[in-house]
Amino acid sequence: MEADREPLLKDDKSTVYDSIYPNQAIVINTSNNTSDDDILKDTGDKFVHETKLYKRRWYILVVFSLIAFAQGGIWNTWGPIAEASEEAFGWTDGDIALFANWGPIAYLIATFPLAWIIDVKGLRPACVISTFLVAAGAGVRCITDNPDYISWTVNIGQLLNGLAGPVAMGGPPVLSALWFPANERTTATAINLVFNNLGLGVSFIIGPYFVPDKPDKSNTTTFNTSTTDNQSIWYNISQINEERIHKERAEIMKLMYWECGLAVLVFLLVLVYFPNKPKLPPSISASAERVDFKSGVKQLFRNGKFWLIGLTYGVSLGVYGCWQSVLDVILKPHNISEEQAGWLGFYSLLAGCIVTLAIARFADVFSKHMRLFLLFLYVGAAGSLVWFTFLIQGTIPNSQIQLYASIIIFCMMIGSTSPLYFEMACEASYPVAEGVTNLVLTLLNNIGGLVFLIVLMVPNIGSAWENWCLIGAIASCIPVLAFLKERYNRLEIDETEIKVD
Repeated sequence: MEADREPLLKDDKSTVYDSIYPNQAIVINTSNNTSDDDILKDTGDKFVHETKLYKRRWYILVVFSLIAFAQGGIWNTWGPIAEASEEAFGWTDGDIALFANWGPIAYLIATFPLAWIIDVKGLRPACVISTFLVAAGAGVRCITDNPDYISWTVNIGQLLNGLAGPVAMGGPPVLSALWFPANERTTATAINLVFNNLGLGVSFIIGPYFVPDKPDKSNTTTFNTSTTDNQSIWYNISQINEERIHKERAEIMKLMYWECGLAVLVFLLVLVYFPNKPKLPPSISASAERVDFKSGVKQLFRNGKFWLIGLTYGVSLGVYGCWQSVLDVILKPHNISEEQAGWLGFYSLLAGCIVTLAIARFADVFSKHMRLFLLFLYVGAAGSLVWFTFLIQGTIPNSQIQLYASIIIFCMMIGSTSPLYFEMACEASYPVAEGVTNLVLTLLNNIGGLVFLIVLMVPNIGSAWENWCLIGAIASCIPVLAFLKERYNRLEIDETEIKVD
């Protein structure tokens, strides 16, 4: 197999590529004539066209999306119920940040092993391993609500869940390339990412639903105030607090059981039916053999365009993802309740999911314009985040309508950029395997988030810096996107005329 990319894009030359499908070869004439999206099968004396789109690709997409849904939702368990869980188990904001931080920490551990499994063994083994890790992590958290041990079980559970992150976050473009044609790839990737975001969004609602805001502690001082015995007053207040804490623990464990049930269901769905790839490929590039894992990693690290794409994605989306997971902590000093923060997170993610699908579909229809889409979204995101920051700091008069509008527009803009980044990275790095490309891409995302959460764990650092940090991360990416030159290696292959040699 010829691994070098230069011959792919030169005019009037034919190149033969090995295929991942038996007895098949791809003969591509890179000319400026009309295009054909088929592969060729060697039948002895002649080649015949043989590509196919399977209806089952949508079922495979839904099952894979549920992996992302479960992994993302379980990872974001603690941010939406931070206040109640801190009281129930004596945790601090630093503990809540650590639970979220296990996601990027585990990502550093699991990225390259899972990338190797996807590249060498296929998508199914990677998905079976990942869903098992999510289910095991959710199960470990159900063991106890004893304050002496629950910190251990929750940390272990979050670590196991985080180890599945590379497949849940970086796997969507792999599935899209294997099962979907060129004009559906970005949309399929977007659907996967939307489910991951929906998992986060639902966690903002389910968490406060199972674990409601604790009552105002100042009200407890009115209990038994008619007595002159101060000891009796404090005894009754202490008894009320203890009863509330036991109730919060029971509510939190009920949430753990429900999340564990979801994780086990997804694991069983993958175990029962989730093939590695279709019998016939959906496009030319889907059948062409990628460079081997070791060579692919080397090529990726030498690819300057990939690093420009990866760093803008990692810096901005990495900080954004972790900022989102501690939204309740950020809003708490501004007298915004846990429930209100949950609804803010949910509505913003829901709006982001809708816009993500719309932008992805536009990107499929108007191909080779992803950079312009990203530039527009980043400028809008930066402006709306400045608006939101001024609102919660009191620079702009407080308004609930403006508060909801600013954060929804912000999340809508920035949240819809991920599928564009994923597909741009695949195009720029082809013929490096999509699994290697996107797991490294999302690794950069998690490194950005890790740095953000480590700073958040610094004692008494407060939360005022967090919005400005995110504004800086997004704004710094705009000039890079403005001058970035796009490259569409994979799409060029799918649009190339095929000739029989």
